[in-house]
Amino acid sequence: MGIEIKEVIAKKILTEAKGYLDVGFTHSLNPYSGCAFSCRYCYVREMPIQKFREIPWGEWLDIKTNAAENYRNEVIKLRKKNKRVNVFMSSATDPYQPIERKANITRGIVEEMIEHPPDFLQIQTRSPLVTRDTDLLAKLKEKCDVLVSMTIETDREDIKQLFSPFAPGIKLRVKALKAIREAGISTQASISPVLPFTPEFPKVLNGIVDYIWIDTLSIGDGSMGKRSAKLGMPKLFKEHELSKWYRKDIHVKVENYFNKHFPSEMIRVSKAEAFPQ
Repeated sequence: MGIEIKEVIAKKILTEAKGYLDVGFTHSLNPYSGCAFSCRYCYVREMPIQKFREIPWGEWLDIKTNAAENYRNEVIKLRKKNKRVNVFMSSATDPYQPIERKANITRGIVEEMIEHPPDFLQIQTRSPLVTRDTDLLAKLKEKCDVLVSMTIETDREDIKQLFSPFAPGIKLRVKALKAIREAGISTQASISPVLPFTPEFPKVLNGIVDYIWIDTLSIGDGSMGKRSAKLGMPKLFKEHELSKWYRKDIHVKVENYFNKHFPSEMIRVSKAEAFPQ
């Protein structure tokens, strides 16, 4: 799959948190626009950022070359107003795109955060590339709360290939999460969205996470399942005889199952518990 990559100058890098993120986050931060991982279930496909593009989701990526500079300037202004800064990175892309290996946009932002730290930073990714920045994150956690949340929707590689064939493998993500936690940085496994998994899934996460966050295509796409339906998710589940996993109450069943293996305080569910307390 080819991808059109452009360098752009962003007007702003911090966006006021609204909707799903307004439970405790003050801002979202997206170092890129677009996403090379092109997951079939991604709700961003149904958002204006994609709706007004002629190029399909997954085939374009904008690099915000001035992201670090913007962060520095914007956070300084917020601090002058005594504003709290709780950052979710990222809400509409992955901060560790494959191009990040060369572009270093996210790394540059984290470097600026060490000089001008937020109060809280959650990195939301599905890329093992996050381990490259362990040195910086270790420094940053001395100045603010840091949580690395790795999307691990399933422990089945065949299911991963069906829903997100261009995303990094599950075993690589698990290995990365383990390395991050061994570096003393708080970790979270984001089972988001819930995809079919084996009974052994909790064992895969045991000892490598501080938290487990559960979300689904029905309650986590920002429109109570409408975006997921437009993306053809019910049909895809049905075609592969997985419909029993596409239920509005699947989060309840998954939460109950994981509560058998982990303390209840480790388990969080969707928007109501998206922000760490």
